[in-house]
Amino acid sequence: MTTTVEKPTEAPSAEEKPKVTKTAIVTGASSGIGEEFARQLAGRGYAVVLVARRRDRLDAIAKEIAETGATAEVIEADLSKPEGVAAVVKRIGKGDVDMLVNNAGFGINGVFGAVPLERELEEIDLNVRALTELSHAAITQMKPKRAGTIINVGSTGSYQPVPYMSTYAATKAYVLFFSEGLHEEAKQYGVTVTCLCPGGTSTEFQQVAGVDRKKLPRGSFMEPAPVVKAALNGAKAGRGIVVPGMMNKTTANLNRFLPRSAVRKIAGRMFKHD
Repeated sequence: MTTTVEKPTEAPSAEEKPKVTKTAIVTGASSGIGEEFARQLAGRGYAVVLVARRRDRLDAIAKEIAETGATAEVIEADLSKPEGVAAVVKRIGKGDVDMLVNNAGFGINGVFGAVPLERELEEIDLNVRALTELSHAAITQMKPKRAGTIINVGSTGSYQPVPYMSTYAATKAYVLFFSEGLHEEAKQYGVTVTCLCPGGTSTEFQQVAGVDRKKLPRGSFMEPAPVVKAALNGAKAGRGIVVPGMMNKTTANLNRFLPRSAVRKIAGRMFKHD
């Protein structure tokens, strides 16, 4: 189901021209990084299409955005399900989307084999399959126009194995390499593909994943606002990868300084599920 919330505005005078507004679709927009993407994009003059499962949260965010004078559209969709992805593909098919932010995703903290297989496969469907399908739909519309931006949200876990979150790290490795490949393919058509690789961010992710924040380095968490700002500025500059924050840059480059065996042991101690 789709709803558009738009603040009524006065008709422009003869001397004024209506403001041309770009359109951005943000998945996983009901909280955290996705919600922040929606707010910052609205502030940058985009009409935003908010996609997530929680209709009540989407409606509330859309109303707040509309009160700033921007336009917000809501699509209630579970992107781990084919019908949810199909609803967003249909919206992209209208041809007016200038930016797609593939932010929807989740992780599971636990011993592989103890977590239900259905949940692991749902994680793959959302983090990998949905992102791939939506990227395909978007780039198909953007290439003929020789303009557009796709931001895919990876993780510092994209760079290394993470025991006890093995499936999650593997899906985010896919996101990174997929995005890097598309970046090189698409730039000749004027389309920018950027992979955002944040580390710990103060969102609902840890609660959903079952991660104990006390085990993670103190001071390692960033707020969503600077993470999203870095992503949007990086995409605007045509960068293929954005890793926000010095600690996250260090984490992403650990494999350059330590043996892979040491890196995965460190990660295993941090994410071991008690």
